[in-house]
Amino acid sequence: MLRKIGKKIKKFLAVLSIIVLTPYIITVFANGGSVETSSEVSEFDKLLKEHCIQTLAKEVTSEYEEEMLKAQAILVRTTVYKEVEELGQGILEQEGFGKTEDIDAAWYRKLEKIWEETEGQVVMYGDKLALVPFHQVSNGKTRSGAEVLGGEEYPYLQIIECPKDVEAENQMESQFIQVTNVKVESYDTAGYVLNVKVGEETCSGESFRDTYGLASSCFELQAFENQTRVITKGVGHGLGLSQYTANEMAKEGKTYQEILQFFFAGTEIKEVAEILWNVE
Repeated sequence: MLRKIGKKIKKFLAVLSIIVLTPYIITVFANGGSVETSSEVSEFDKLLKEHCIQTLAKEVTSEYEEEMLKAQAILVRTTVYKEVEELGQGILEQEGFGKTEDIDAAWYRKLEKIWEETEGQVVMYGDKLALVPFHQVSNGKTRSGAEVLGGEEYPYLQIIECPKDVEAENQMESQFIQVTNVKVESYDTAGYVLNVKVGEETCSGESFRDTYGLASSCFELQAFENQTRVITKGVGHGLGLSQYTANEMAKEGKTYQEILQFFFAGTEIKEVAEILWNVE
C-alpha cells in the first residue's frame, strides 16, 4: 500500500515539474538552445579576448616556450583588466582597441589555446590587480619599483639577478645620436639611468631613451666629435619580468606560476572573472 502511494507522489511531482518548466523549455528552444544573462557582456567578452590575443601576439615570438607564453598571457590579462576596472566598456574607445593584424592561423590557434588554458588568471597583490611590467632583456638584473616609480606601493618589484640575460644576442648595442653637451647625472642601484642633463635641461632616463629611440634605459654616453655615442645594455626599461630569463626558466622546466613568482614575489595568481561581470 505504501509503495503504491509513493509511486503516485513521484508521478505527481514529475507532472508538476513539467508544468512548471514548460515555459522555460519553450523559451530555450525558441532562442536557439541557450540563455544569455547579458548578450552585451558576452559580446564585450569576445571583443576583449580578441584584443588580448592580438596584444599577446605583439609581445611574444613563436620561439618562446609554452610556459613563458602562459606567463606573458597572464601579464596581458592583468594589465587589460586593470584598464577595464578603470574605464569599463570605455576601453572599447581607446585608440587601437579592436585593431587586428594578420596572424598566421597556426600561431593564432596556439595563442588562443594558451589564453584559454590560463582562463581568468591574473596577478594580484592583496586584493588589487598588480602592476606587472616586462621587458625583453635586462642588463643582468631587473630594477627596483621604489627607485623607478617612487614610494612603496609596489614592493613586489624588486631587483632580481638575471645573469643569463648577458648572454642574449641583443644584450649590447652601440649607436650615435646627434646631440652634444650631454651627460648622465644619476643611475639607480641596478645600473639604469635615472636622469640625464642635456645642455642646461635635465630629463629622466626614460624620456631620453624615448626621444632618441634607444634600445634600453641602461646606457653610457661618450662624446664623439659633433655627436654622442650611446652604448646600451639590455632591451627595454628593465622593470618587472625579463622575457629572456623567463624563457630560459621555461626551458629548464619551470612552470608559469614559478616564473611569475620569481619576478613578482609576494603576489598571487588568482581567477577573478567577476571583474567583467558588472562592466558598464
